[in-house]
Amino acid sequence: MPNPIELKYATRSVPRYTSYPTAPHFDASVDATAYGAWLAGLSAAAPVSLYLHVPYCRMICHYCGCHTKAALRDDPVIDYAQGLVAEIDLVAAAIGPRRLPVGHIHWGGGTPSLLPADSLRAVVARLREAFDFVPDTEHAIELDPRTVTPELAAVLAEVGVTRASLGVQDFDATVQAAIGRIQPLETVAAAVEALRGAGIAAINFDLMYGLPHQSAETIETTIALAHTFRPSRIALFGYAHVPWFKKHQRLIDEAALPGASERLSLEHTARSALERLGYAAIGLDHFAAPDDEMAVAARAGRLRRNFQGYTTDACDTLIGLGASSIGRTPEGFAQNDPDIGRWRRAVEAGRLPTAKGRALDADDRLRAAIIERVMCDWEVDLAAVCAAHGVGIDAVADAFERLDEPLGDGLAVLDGSRLVVTEAGKPLVRIVAAAFDVYLARATARHSLAV
Repeated sequence: MPNPIELKYATRSVPRYTSYPTAPHFDASVDATAYGAWLAGLSAAAPVSLYLHVPYCRMICHYCGCHTKAALRDDPVIDYAQGLVAEIDLVAAAIGPRRLPVGHIHWGGGTPSLLPADSLRAVVARLREAFDFVPDTEHAIELDPRTVTPELAAVLAEVGVTRASLGVQDFDATVQAAIGRIQPLETVAAAVEALRGAGIAAINFDLMYGLPHQSAETIETTIALAHTFRPSRIALFGYAHVPWFKKHQRLIDEAALPGASERLSLEHTARSALERLGYAAIGLDHFAAPDDEMAVAARAGRLRRNFQGYTTDACDTLIGLGASSIGRTPEGFAQNDPDIGRWRRAVEAGRLPTAKGRALDADDRLRAAIIERVMCDWEVDLAAVCAAHGVGIDAVADAFERLDEPLGDGLAVLDGSRLVVTEAGKPLVRIVAAAFDVYLARATARHSLAV
């Protein structure tokens, strides 16, 4: 059962820290001109990552927090793919006559697999023309199991996809009905069979806790069923109920959502079940088979964190493509216009569709490094990180006052300059990380719950 300390923090609103500064602190000072200059200044030798956002689904699930919209026909999706090709052209022109090496590719959404086969081939073909796909490039895509067929799997393998993430969420029929995602076990089984039959062996499952009508029994059953498919990675996300931001979440009966204590119990139950099955716990919410590269990276201290969550991607540059996607260069973050129409009009006019972003200063880089190590390694040597950034530990002196409460409550310990998150503090690691966030106190944005 959750203890009083966990309950004290569980309902606090804190960022997920997939970036620092976080997206609510982006502004229009970073525009197409600024981002274009950042792209032009990229090193020709350093590999980059690519993220492609496809903001369409056949229907919108009640729980969804993604930037997406319903498309019952293929026409808007085909048009969107043409826009992606045009945006790739603009990015390539900004970079100049160089084919930068690519370390990782990730498709998100929405449902990227809604792109018809010819559209998918066209986008990937243009990427291959603009960038250098090295032999070990990881090419990952997020999939709705209900859309996966042997034909789709064959096309994904043809264009080079090496890893697929299936949005499973929960196998319980009552929970599925409550979240608007009817997806029988047989549907997931058929998707896995199709993908592996096409040679895509690396398969991730996304599961959720905190959904309506979930119980310890149902979530343990879901995890046991998920394990039968032997996914190499499982992401266990806490449902973020933000109906003020995602109006379709009002379709979820709030009375059926677990309270703070029940939500914590669900997280504990799921985590324990996954660890008993042999999965290595990776950071806050990921689990991996012990021989998976993510588990290897975590043990070696090479785990990173970006907008896809925990990752093995070591690239310092992430080029975002598509409406709402966020890119990152050594100079800062740049986000595309989230409005599909405005994004498309900018691209058609020959302009990078950058709407806002954040140029990083030295303090941002320092705090980002600290927060990432806390989130990934459960510990950080503050003096060492500060020294690596050319400053003394007094550069983050303000954080020590904010650490008083979590340290006093046993979420972390401070041994000299070494900050270590305790076992009790791991589910609440975002609380510890938030002590280094100088923007949070003056933020007006509402974030998801700490657990």
